[in-house]
Amino acid sequence: METFENGTLSSFVLLGFSETPHLLLPLFSFFLAAYVLCIAGNTFIIVLITLYPHLHTPMYVLMENLAFVDICFTSIIIPRALYSLQSRDTDISIHGCFAQLFLFLAVGNMDSFLLAIMAFDRFSAVCFPLRYRIIMNKKTCIFLVAFSWAIVCIHSTLYTVLTSSQLNCSWVIHHFFCDLPVIMLLSCSSSEVLQKVLFIEGPIIIFGPVLVILGSYIAIIRAVIVLKSSQGRLKTFSTCSSHLTMVILFYSTVIFMYFRPNSIYSPSYDRVISVVYSVIIPMLNPFIYSLRNKEVKTALKRSFKL
Repeated sequence: METFENGTLSSFVLLGFSETPHLLLPLFSFFLAAYVLCIAGNTFIIVLITLYPHLHTPMYVLMENLAFVDICFTSIIIPRALYSLQSRDTDISIHGCFAQLFLFLAVGNMDSFLLAIMAFDRFSAVCFPLRYRIIMNKKTCIFLVAFSWAIVCIHSTLYTVLTSSQLNCSWVIHHFFCDLPVIMLLSCSSSEVLQKVLFIEGPIIIFGPVLVILGSYIAIIRAVIVLKSSQGRLKTFSTCSSHLTMVILFYSTVIFMYFRPNSIYSPSYDRVISVVYSVIIPMLNPFIYSLRNKEVKTALKRSFKL
């Protein structure tokens, strides 16, 4: 139930999966298992990279940052969803909702920026192997990561402030967390300023990393094609395979979620896609890196031997 303070509404209603009460227990079990696997898997990747000096290279340091971001990403969403599924309490305070929105936008975009930095790292390693350590040195990595955090935090602050300033005609959110599209649907005031920001600033934040990734892989493919040895080509592609897998999984779901006509909007559709990119993909990330990366697999074997 909504609560009132001084005559104004003080909370949103997150309907989540309340429309399907027979699925609440299976969903609770699934979310809990996925969260435990995500935390355990990504924490293990962080510890593994920290413990083994031969993994202290830009690619693995960025991988470590991505694992940390994935832990944050799921922790912003899943604990609150688990609470709602278990208690059937659908209320979330207005401040809590917009705090979740801010953190979700910041961490979600940081995921995208890290994938772009990792693509640039692979481009530098493949196309400029002799200058790689100069291009991707420690200072460069720290600067790129810090700069990305600054950009995504400014971006999230802007969208959170603009969205929270809108007048709402409804307080019922047909979702299991506070995401930008579903909150925008509640607005009944003029959203001209927000629409302009979405049109001008949004594509830079969203498509900037995409262009870096595409440009990097086009250059990598061109560099690999000229290699005479098929074994050399295979080795080069194998160093990029885990990252490329993550890029495909992440952006395919983001495109399905945020770049589709309003005419095919469906709350149930959005919930399913959101579960994929906010729960399943962060859970799969450490397993993809473990299974598709030789150096990580070697470190894993050494760990288990210890």
